[in-house]
Amino acid sequence: MADERFVPRFPADTLDAFALAPLARTPDKPAVVERGASGGVTSVSYRELAQRVEEYAKRLTAAGVRIGDRVVVEGHTSASSIALLLACARVGAVFIPVDPDTPALRLDSIVDATGPALFLHPADGPARTPRDDVPLGAFDADGGITVDRVPPARRPLRRGVVGGDPAYIIFTSGTTGRPKGVVMSHHAALAFYRGTQRFGAVSPDDRVASTSPLAFDVALFDICVSLGTGATLIAVPRAFLSFPRRLIGFLREAEATVVHGVPSLWRPLLRHEPDGVAALGEQLRGILFAGENFPLAELRRLRTLLPHLRVVNAFGATETVACSFAEVPNPLPEDAEALSIGHGYPGAEILLLDEQGDLVDEPGAVGEMYIRCPSLFSGYWDDPDATRGVLVPDPLEPRSGQRVYRSGDLAYRGPSGELYFCGRVDSMVKIRGNRIELGEIERRLAEHPEVTAAVVLALDGPEGEAALTACVVATPTGATRAELADLCRRSMPAYMTPKRFLFLDELPLNTNGKADRKALTALATGDATGT
Repeated sequence: MADERFVPRFPADTLDAFALAPLARTPDKPAVVERGASGGVTSVSYRELAQRVEEYAKRLTAAGVRIGDRVVVEGHTSASSIALLLACARVGAVFIPVDPDTPALRLDSIVDATGPALFLHPADGPARTPRDDVPLGAFDADGGITVDRVPPARRPLRRGVVGGDPAYIIFTSGTTGRPKGVVMSHHAALAFYRGTQRFGAVSPDDRVASTSPLAFDVALFDICVSLGTGATLIAVPRAFLSFPRRLIGFLREAEATVVHGVPSLWRPLLRHEPDGVAALGEQLRGILFAGENFPLAELRRLRTLLPHLRVVNAFGATETVACSFAEVPNPLPEDAEALSIGHGYPGAEILLLDEQGDLVDEPGAVGEMYIRCPSLFSGYWDDPDATRGVLVPDPLEPRSGQRVYRSGDLAYRGPSGELYFCGRVDSMVKIRGNRIELGEIERRLAEHPEVTAAVVLALDGPEGEAALTACVVATPTGATRAELADLCRRSMPAYMTPKRFLFLDELPLNTNGKADRKALTALATGDATGT
């Protein structure tokens, strides 16, 4: 039984309080729609979701989870995983979502770094067991948690949850060769979610189809903004994303009014099921996209099929959840060559600075984006050096002690002050919405005993979609493409495995003695024989 001395008297401003606020107004409204065990669409009301949250919270507390403890949850977006997220928030635990397809080595690195008090997986799914000393349990759809390995008993150190406490950690690709854990507090996440509400991306009448993996902050954004607004969250089965007809059928059956996903989600739908897209008709009122550029030809095609469609471009990094929104004009101007990323979300400001740290304000001039906002992450988990590199003193008034986020993104302003993204100052890229540090892949390839050097490039493919090419120098005994691909697949998500390997005798170098990426790009794009 919980010690009453440590039960908070007043509720904090936390994710669960925000997401379940509509319970008082619309308790019987569907909160989550998902695919049921029989294959049909089922729904969980706000009342039922709140009951599940309460039951999970009791089980977490009974299992010995304390304020500040980390809880790793392996699974896809579902009513149960959503309830677990909110239950963690309620008891003050830090939610760490991981994808069931996460390679074992990467999963081990996350577990080793965070030392979770509990590792949970769905009771009806396969169980992967981390190290023997990690407390392990399973969660079911009725609010139950069965713990196979119980955390050791510990004395409570905290008396209550506060809004500045960590709410979740999202692990992204890292330049050091190990994943970076982005720590986001309740207050920071809620600042962005409330800014999204002021922008009006989702209304209480919407049914929002979420297509991102639970391990991405985009999925948490979908969950919290949809629920906190009083809308309905639709958990799109991951398996449907590869089958256009099934995906269209599910969106129609679930009565989706808004779809949130990367632009590449729409490519197979436009190619193979254009009639199905058009048949969504007035039901589908809008789409929200993020993570990559939306090819203008495909966007125009989508607007031809759904002329009324509202399209919103969201842009930003996990470290601020996102930083801007932009309404895509309808119709799109014929001479448009790029889509604006808009302005900072309501409550945020985006500055552009040059290499000398001076403000860049004139239209067309490129600068690095610095984000001044209330949704700043707390830091990278157990990595103060990396944290200091991006949470920097306010460049306009460093004496204030205020920190801003140095994003590494390059942009320029249009004639009305709107922003246009135009690249990165480092080697981070996004492919299909997945954030990838090329340096992590290069370091992984260099672990092969026969590889002496490796450089990874993100190059546009024949259909305009970026793909990874690895330029590799190996010893005379060699390393095969299959070996290197297998090395990547065993230690990193599938989207970080290069599609193509180009084997070279040596890497071209620039005047600084570093790998000449421009020359490598010319080699890779001009050599059709490299496999």
